[in-house]
Amino acid sequence: MPVVEALRIVPVDPATAFAVSQTSGAIRLRWDRFITAQRHLDGATAPAKGVRTLTEQRFGLRMVSRYVSFRPPTSVGFTMESGPWFFASMGGGWRFAPAPDRPGHTLARWRYNFTCRPARLAPVAERIGAVLLQREIDRRIDGFVDGCADPVVLAACRPG
Repeated sequence: MPVVEALRIVPVDPATAFAVSQTSGAIRLRWDRFITAQRHLDGATAPAKGVRTLTEQRFGLRMVSRYVSFRPPTSVGFTMESGPWFFASMGGGWRFAPAPDRPGHTLARWRYNFTCRPARLAPVAERIGAVLLQREIDRRIDGFVDGCADPVVLAACRPG
């Protein structure tokens, strides 16, 4: 099962980094370069364990995923319920921890795993997929770094 991972240090504390990661709507689109739309399903209005989301990726791919963990301010995890035909499975997790030797900063670690189908093409498809997904995840987390420095995004994450 291929795994792709991206790590970045962001200039905010873990609670703020977590809050930025869970933004939605226009605020989410300010920083998330991977998506064109994302919404909660089944009447949910906020992220939580068990909540399903529909995400539309910038190339038009769509995925329904479910939060399998939601632990503010340290981590969130998801698994794909339905998505692009070529994924047999997909899951991921985002972790936020104080950055070593960088007070007030956070180490953001985003990790994804997947398998491809059909099985006979999986060995080649997964090698190609790992390269493409790594590129997309790097681009996405770089946008997250920008979001963690964007005054509009940060203001939306403040209580009150």
